Amino acid sequence: MRDLSSSILRSISETLSRAIDLKPLPKEPYTYAEWKKCRAGLDYHVDIDHHYYSVPYQLLRQDLWVRITARTIEIFHKGQRVAAHTRSSGNRQHTTLHEHMPPNHRFRSGWTPEALREKAARIGPHVEVFVDVVMRKRTHPEQGYRTCMGVIRLAKNFGSDRLDAACERALFIHAHSYTSVHSILKTGLDRRRREKPTDGPVITHPNIRGSQYFH
Repeated sequence: MRDLSSSILRSISETLSRAIDLKPLPKEPYTYAEWKKCRAGLDYHVDIDHHYYSVPYQLLRQDLWVRITARTIEIFHKGQRVAAHTRSSGNRQHTTLHEHMPPNHRFRSGWTPEALREKAARIGPHVEVFVDVVMRKRTHPEQGYRTCMGVIRLAKNFGSDRLDAACERALFIHAHSYTSVHSILKTGLDRRRREKPTDGPVITHPNIRGSQYFH
């Protein structure tokens, strides 16, 4: 009986000893995170859940890893963190840090707002106006590059004439996005003649007093 009690006491002592040696709890609570591999676009932003976050412009077209939490976006290149942002909603807007922007708003030779306008003008006048409007609506012209280049590339699949007509319709309805222009082309709305607003028919009714009533 005495041996059994000693065994129990030793077991309790060893358990307490191990408990004392336990490491302290981390200062920060565990945060759930997801990882996504992506590539920085021509506008030096990455697309995360339909919102665009900037990275240093030197990393455009580079493969990156993004750590996504409920509150933050962290971007890594070759194991090194190169950018951190507060997470925003998927509103297709841009979060851009000034230090990520290229000098004189240039990415490389030829990539300027003027160059994009020239590319668009070669397709059609309405494409040129559309590209100009997209860049002017952004805080920085570069933030519109992704949309502009996407729209310009649509000429390969749909042709210059159709793309110019689609941009004309998009401008008319104030739809300044790649998705809008692509939808117009996909549904064939560019081929339909835009209806001009007309005055409604004259309504006659005994309770409606004409202009001569007060004379």
